[in-house]
Amino acid sequence: MTTTAAPIPMRDLGGQYRTIKHEMDAAIHAVLDRGEFERGDELWELERQLAEACGVTRVVAVGSGLAAIFVLLRALGIGPGHEVITAPNTDIATCSAISHTGARLKWADVRLETHNLDPERVAAAIGPRTRAIVAVHLYGLPAEMDALRGLACADNLAIVEDAALAFGARIGNRPVGALGDGAAFSLAPSKVLGAYGDGGFIAIDDESLAARARLLAGYGEPYRNAMTGPDGRLRLEAEGYHSHLDLLQAAVLRVKLRHLPEWTRRRQRIAALYEREFAGSGVVTPLVPSGVTHAFRNYVVRVEERDQVRAALADRGITTALLYTPPLHLQPVYKHLERGPGAFPVAERLARELLCLPIYPELTDDDVRRVARELRRAVKATR
Repeated sequence: MTTTAAPIPMRDLGGQYRTIKHEMDAAIHAVLDRGEFERGDELWELERQLAEACGVTRVVAVGSGLAAIFVLLRALGIGPGHEVITAPNTDIATCSAISHTGARLKWADVRLETHNLDPERVAAAIGPRTRAIVAVHLYGLPAEMDALRGLACADNLAIVEDAALAFGARIGNRPVGALGDGAAFSLAPSKVLGAYGDGGFIAIDDESLAARARLLAGYGEPYRNAMTGPDGRLRLEAEGYHSHLDLLQAAVLRVKLRHLPEWTRRRQRIAALYEREFAGSGVVTPLVPSGVTHAFRNYVVRVEERDQVRAALADRGITTALLYTPPLHLQPVYKHLERGPGAFPVAERLARELLCLPIYPELTDDDVRRVARELRRAVKATR
């Protein structure tokens, strides 16, 4: 049965823009009036603000979340002959960034309760060629960084945070971005902090590593503000890549950054309301370990008969999403790695049961209650 109620989308980026329209338009027009679109004060100030938010000394803004992971791994010396371990239930950007370095991609299974890497499975996957672990903070929940860092230290491995979904998350008082040797963030439009185009950044607390990352991201030239050195001559120190964030996106992000604490609190209040609404319903809600702050870029539940439940919600005007389903080891692109069904049973079970519900700051409490009510009804109807 369909509904005549207004549909509830997965996100409403247009609605978000309308709440900050005057600030945003002024910031964009200021960049247009200056006529400068690359490498300027707007970008350096954004990098400073992002570094402060992440609790690190340096941020290097790049063109995408994939570029952030790739450049960071290359700056850490990861390349051919190495192996890098990560989770199979993540965006392809995580894994393609690893493969693009020339390193061999290796997966470890995840925990059912958190969807994040299981440190015991990571320990079993470490081999003589392993050089790094990429820990994905899936859906905005920080991975078990203390345990993973312990493994990395014991085997002299680098540990990289894939924090594409987790800006603003914390473990205790430590922000995501400052929990490993470096962190990669996405600034794509749908992220917690999203531009009006693609973008990303690398958070690093090591000056030399940050300098190396900036060198690689910027054509291999060492100067931040120009393609030439102080004497006006071109100087290239590496065969770098071309990945940068333009000043229009920097201006957009600086406006949004001012509102992000309020928006994050709203996401967390929505998550708490969902939690209350689903109590005793049979819907498995996200586990947030004690002392951990979830950024809730996504609100992902687990239900049996997921596809049937999702179809019922669609009939009632409620949009949901399936994320990272099937997991990457079952995708055609990675068939050559020969990890078929059953290789990572927890990730495969999650892919069968997970359902992503709407969560964004503009969602009203009444909308949240409606989503929860219809989901409870749909689950009950499958029993």
